[in-house]
Amino acid sequence: MMHGSSTNFDYYKYNGLGNDYIVIDPNKTKFLMNGPIIRLICNRNFGIGSDGILYGPTLRNNQFHLRIFNPDGSEAEKSGNGLRIFSRYLKDTGYVNSDKFQVWTPAGANDIEIDGKGIQVNMGIPNFKSKEIPVAGEEREVIEERILIGDEEILINCVSVGNPHCVILSDELSESRVRKLGPILESNPIFPNKINVQFMKVINRAKVGIMIWERGAGYTLASGSSSTAAASVARKLDLIDDDVLVQMPGGNLNIAFDESGNAYMTGPVTSVTKGHFLEDFLNQINSLMEE
Repeated sequence: MMHGSSTNFDYYKYNGLGNDYIVIDPNKTKFLMNGPIIRLICNRNFGIGSDGILYGPTLRNNQFHLRIFNPDGSEAEKSGNGLRIFSRYLKDTGYVNSDKFQVWTPAGANDIEIDGKGIQVNMGIPNFKSKEIPVAGEEREVIEERILIGDEEILINCVSVGNPHCVILSDELSESRVRKLGPILESNPIFPNKINVQFMKVINRAKVGIMIWERGAGYTLASGSSSTAAASVARKLDLIDDDVLVQMPGGNLNIAFDESGNAYMTGPVTSVTKGHFLEDFLNQINSLMEE
């Protein structure tokens, strides 16, 4: 399985449409991932800077397992961009030779396919059941449900694609509105595990635009699971067809649905850098190991 190079790097950095992640491989870099260490590494002033850490692979029963950490130290069940980036890492470093394989996250198995158009992840069948997203209250589908934020009434649509999302249809997309309402919605008490928030403008039946507030990360240029969630809601409301381009500030992803309702997300990954943690930084990390 291993190793492409005789030098083991401490970290690898990639981005998916400006959504940047650091891969830390526990087979190469030996320290524990705790909240203070994650926050330090992800900090853009004091660390390397990223929208999260992809910690893996750990191998169990010959399966590649991945853990995904947000920059605030919390853990995500799943990340579409994270899965694409991690799949590229597995390919780049010789863990996989095939163009088709699986990566496991806490949300389950994900089928990956790498081809000329980029990296495709089968994100599974979107789940609209409130208890499984989760959204508080009686069991229902949270579609065009009214909630009050301050004195503004907002229509929300909620779905899980392995992690929880709240999609709001908008005639116009505005970063300031996303930054204002995102954090309020993310930690609204009706979302017991907090939630990712997307504002979506439907352009036509083959194209939507979204802006994203990511749980545990904040305003984000692109997100694979957010794209999948927004497309799933648009499809549920019969606003799009089964193949849609999702436009984000960082770039575009393609979401396509098969007859069974599985959502396939396809998009690019860019490798940025790889390197070593230097002594001063390792001393800081070591001092945080005990916390």
